[in-house]
Amino acid sequence: MRVITGKAKGHKLKGPKNLRTRPMLDKVRGSLFAVLEGFLGEFYGRVLDLYAGTGALGIEALSRGAEWADFVEVNASVCRIIRDNLAHTKLAGQARVHQGRVESFIKGMHKGTNYDIIFMDPPYADPGIGETISTLAVSPLVHEETLVAVGHSARLELGEGYGPLRRLRQRRLGDSAYSIYGMPAWWQEEESDVVPQEAEQDVNLS
Repeated sequence: MRVITGKAKGHKLKGPKNLRTRPMLDKVRGSLFAVLEGFLGEFYGRVLDLYAGTGALGIEALSRGAEWADFVEVNASVCRIIRDNLAHTKLAGQARVHQGRVESFIKGMHKGTNYDIIFMDPPYADPGIGETISTLAVSPLVHEETLVAVGHSARLELGEGYGPLRRLRQRRLGDSAYSIYGMPAWWQEEESDVVPQEAEQDVNLS
């Protein structure tokens, strides 16, 4: 597992041994970041990596230009791996690792900062993914232009929307999948780009 591109391109990332941490595959991560770049143009601002595991998603975003990343991971041993990976990629000065439950962080274990991009790569067997997205959608962690990228099993059907978050894209790659949700600034913009059929007919007749 390596950083795909950016200032830390090619740096190998540590992974936990004998733990149930399932890092997102490189090909899935590459596809996800390609789609995100299509929305963003370039990476910027503050990033939140929930269920951070090795920290690969947040580190990739930092490598590509994000200014700051917070990582949330419940397992103390895995948190040490994230810190090692940040040190190895020379990105530790742009990040903080929080040990604790994602649900607790969303509900208050933060300092009131919101984020431009939020990654969630929870355990595939987690039955509460939808509920967590719903809680996140109405939390102070998001703003009008936040994008939320969720890694999940290809067999899991997530909702088209959670509160103000609406799904913008979904991709399946083998057994893995990801869904990208956007706050209103994203999906209202997409809707405004669609010309109603009646309007198209009016234009053609004139």
